[in-house]
Amino acid sequence: MPIYEYQCTKCKARTEEIQKVNDPPKKKCPKCGGLLNKLISAPAFQFKGSGFYITDYTRKSSPEKEDKPKEKPAAEKPGPAKPDTKPSSD
Repeated sequence: MPIYEYQCTKCKARTEEIQKVNDPPKKKCPKCGGLLNKLISAPAFQFKGSGFYITDYTRKSSPEKEDKPKEKPAAEKPGPAKPDTKPSSD
């Protein structure tokens, strides 16, 4: 649904209203009761549901990262072997 912006002619307060396209424009200021004028502004929409957010899509790695060779983690060197010592049973 579109978000419309209004300005009061009396108190000069600006308000935003979420309305359907077919809804009639607001006429009364919610703060002082004065007359509202609909302002012309950049279109704004409120999207609901999945698929509208950056987190809903998998991000491909950028070309800069692909050019760099991938570093493999250094293999851990085995430490000195520990003798398997078990107490002798005499």
